[in-house]
Amino acid sequence: MPDKPDDHLDPEDEALSDDQGVHAGPIVDPEIIQLLVDGLELQLFGEKPNLTSVEVAERAGVSLEVSQKRWRSLGFTAMSTDAVMFTEADVEALRITESLRATGLLVDEDEAALVRAIGRTFARLAEWQISLMARRAMSAQDLDLGALFAEMDNVIPQVEAVQAYAWRRHLLNAASRFLISPEYAEESAPMAVGFADIVGYTRQSRSLRTNELTRLVDDFEAESLSIITELRGRIVKTIGDEVMYAADDPADAVEIALQLAERHEHDESFPELRVGVAWGDVVAHWGDVFGPSVNVAARLTSLARPGKVLIDRELADSVRDNPGYILRRLRRTSVKGYRRLEPWSVRREVSKDTALLEDGAFPGPASQFVHEQAEELRRIIRGIDQPEDDQPAAGQSPGDQPGE
Repeated sequence: MPDKPDDHLDPEDEALSDDQGVHAGPIVDPEIIQLLVDGLELQLFGEKPNLTSVEVAERAGVSLEVSQKRWRSLGFTAMSTDAVMFTEADVEALRITESLRATGLLVDEDEAALVRAIGRTFARLAEWQISLMARRAMSAQDLDLGALFAEMDNVIPQVEAVQAYAWRRHLLNAASRFLISPEYAEESAPMAVGFADIVGYTRQSRSLRTNELTRLVDDFEAESLSIITELRGRIVKTIGDEVMYAADDPADAVEIALQLAERHEHDESFPELRVGVAWGDVVAHWGDVFGPSVNVAARLTSLARPGKVLIDRELADSVRDNPGYILRRLRRTSVKGYRRLEPWSVRREVSKDTALLEDGAFPGPASQFVHEQAEELRRIIRGIDQPEDDQPAAGQSPGDQPGE
């Protein structure tokens, strides 16, 4: 097993060998590494590798070309045809895939996409799980391989059971959406798509320790998931410093955006975000969504000021009558793919602004004016302190930049 990676060093475990902050971790004997790998193979597959890729394809009754294509689609690197790297589990996986094809459930164009989706999903999950086990193993004073393998004997089946449960639950949820909402069964369906992006992430990634940056992203994903699902939205995907979500109801989509943008005001440990949301027909495909409104939402996010929400005209029209929101059409702007994009800012009425009221500000006739002036002051201060990578794009005036 390699040295304990920086990503998973806790402050109390860190030892700086020089002023540059190089971590000095424990040195693991190469023989121990090989014992761990061999033991892990036995734990997971019940036998040591004893087959080549040619033998796997022959036993499964598929061509070597098909076998190698599926292997690569799962995200694994190509292997030499004479390398003994496989077990009977690989043969069985190919047989099952062929059985699914025989039922007509999988066709050529769907098969590759499904295998890629499975590979991406489990690759990320496996990286996270193995990092936990590695951290636990490396934190021990004396590495007891027997105890480690005994623990894995107990843990792995439990993890598999939880993964199967989560998949079945998500399967039921997806089926319910498909069956209950007729439009979901069509090629495209109207929905809101939003992006929430961490402000200044590039700068923070240079200044924070690796474990601090990891914790920042983990907290961001966890809190975003909580807000989005509580308001009947769903996570489409997360991409490090950004989360993409979808919602079937326009008001839910806007409320999600506002709560995400406001979270930093309530908890400074939560990163400041910029959020963009658009409404329109999208195509759902293998867990992702596509369509013009997805591109519009991405462009709006890049235009939004820190802590602000921008929406498109279609979504603004849908929530215009909501008494809790204040909408304002902003100057049309040119962005990649759209020469005259029309952004709309959305924020709460002062009487609905929980952050303002919790701060002790007085409600009343003058509160709206006071609130607007405070917001303007914050914008000015942010403009002065704004780092280079957060400056408005060329051709945009800070005074009337979208996201104001």
